Order: sequence, then structure tokens, then C-alpha cells
Amino acid sequence: MPLFDLSLEELHEYRSASAEPEDFDAFWSKTLQEAREHDLDARFEPVDTGLATVSVYDVTFAGFGGHPVKGWLTLPAGASERLPLVVEFVGYGGGRGLAHQHLLWASSGRAHFVMDTRGQGSAWGGGGGTADPVGGGPAFPGFMTRGVDAPEHYYYRRVFTDAVRAVEAARSHPLSDAARTTVLGGSQGGGISIAVGGLVPDLAAVAPDVPFLCDFPRAATLTDRHPYREIGLFLKTHRGRTQDVLRTLSYFDGVHFAARASAPALFSAALEDQTCPPSTVFAAFNAWAHEDKAIEVYDFNDHEGGGPYQEAAQLRWLRSYA
Repeated sequence: MPLFDLSLEELHEYRSASAEPEDFDAFWSKTLQEAREHDLDARFEPVDTGLATVSVYDVTFAGFGGHPVKGWLTLPAGASERLPLVVEFVGYGGGRGLAHQHLLWASSGRAHFVMDTRGQGSAWGGGGGTADPVGGGPAFPGFMTRGVDAPEHYYYRRVFTDAVRAVEAARSHPLSDAARTTVLGGSQGGGISIAVGGLVPDLAAVAPDVPFLCDFPRAATLTDRHPYREIGLFLKTHRGRTQDVLRTLSYFDGVHFAARASAPALFSAALEDQTCPPSTVFAAFNAWAHEDKAIEVYDFNDHEGGGPYQEAAQLRWLRSYA
């Protein structure tokens, strides 16, 4: 696929037209306050994986609504002092998978927590184990329009709340150094990490790769590739509801979370990415409030982005932060 979006020069100047809701901060403050009325109840159960270099824990904690959310915590074997913490969120349709699939960050001497995404985990990878017990109104198949009738009902309200609680759960482990916490992820995981970057004020670093869930007004009209296409297909049937849907999505737009970011960030974008078009990624990057920010650009890649090259870039970059 040749380049289809703005030029690189234009991308660095691009600003989203997504309208920020006046009650954005109040909405999220109330949402997190309600979640914290439930005991976090973080439980870490040792798992026998047969691996000699890491220790793994099967984690359960209370997310949105007090609902149980799963995760893996992986530590370097024999660790006895507090470690820098990496909290990872996974891509659309995936789950936490199997414990032995997550070795990179523990191998770098860090504690690594990967959150299961509620209701997902059945499209690729090793599966997931977290249900989403909340129902919703009519929706197009997938997750993008579940509960889109109102911000209070929208699916990603639950996911983003789970993610904030995942950071709190991971930090509660005695070998995690809360002051050196990084959040990261690719695609949907990148979008979730941007949301957490705007909702958790004391992170050491944020590293979103080819992030999803950014600049909804442009994304929904620029690309015909799923998952963004779910929005258009929903509106194709539900005629006349465009503004209502965009209003709901504005409470979950990475651009508005980025504007509240208080930690250094390393983004990545791929210029042939039709799943998360580069202009939507740059919309969040350009809005990122912390002045210490950088973006790796992969000229001839689609949504795979930098892959292992981006992991290597993160390993180098994080040395300065956590």
C-alpha cells in the first residue's frame, strides 16, 4: 500500500478536530472514584511454568464495577528488591495469552504486568480469561459500538477503568517500584496506554505503539479497515446518529487523554498503516502535554509498525526513565 495519509511534514503539524467534552475531567473523576469504592483485592498466585529465569503469578484484581480482571505478573527469578514496573495492555481481540509468552520485560530486569482485556481474547494469541458482565444496546459486531448510546454505557469506559486499576494492582506487589512505572502497548494496547497516561498522574514513562482509539472523527472517515470501520457500519444502519456517536467517542479519544499527560512518551507510527492511520497517531502525539516526547516513524510499514525494532528502541529509551 503506498502512502495514503498526510505527508510527514504535515503529520508533525496536524491537530485533531475532535471536540473535547466540557465535563471530560468530571466524567473520569467520577468513574474512577466509583471504581475505587470496591476493594482492589489484588491476588497473586504463583504459577509453575517450567521456566527457570522468571517467576510468574496469576493475578486477579477488581476492575470497573468490582468485576474480576485477570493478568500475569512476571518477575526475574530470585528478585528480592523492588524493580521498575512495566504494565502492558494488549491489542484488539487478544487476551493475556499464556504466561510463557511474556518474557521480554522481565528479561530486562523489570517487573512485567500484562492485563487481560475484558470480553476479548478470542481473535488471536493464547486466549483470555476475563468476562465483561455488562450488557449494552444494539451494536455492530466487535467492541467499538458496544454501549455507544451514552458515555456511561460505552465499553471502553470499563476497559480504561480496568487499566487504571491494573496499574494500582501491579504497584501493590511488594517487588514493584511504583515510582518507576511505565505503561505501554501496541494498537489497542497503545490507545489504552495513552488513556492511562492521562488518568494516572505519576507515571515514569508511556510508550504507545501504532496506537488505536485516537482522533475518532478522522479515523472513522479515513480508513475502511476494521476496527474503526465498525463505527461507520453501525451508522450505516443507525442513520442520523453520527453526532451522538461522536459525542460518546469523544470521552474516550486518545487526543484528550494526551492533553493531560504528565510523563515522557515514546510513540511509534507507520506511514502505510491503514488500521491506525498515521494522522490519528500524530494527533495524539502532537497533543501530548509533556515536553519530553519522541516518535519513531516506519516509512514502509503497515500496522505491524516497527515490531522488534520498536522493542529495541523502547529498551534503549527506557534506560533513562525506569
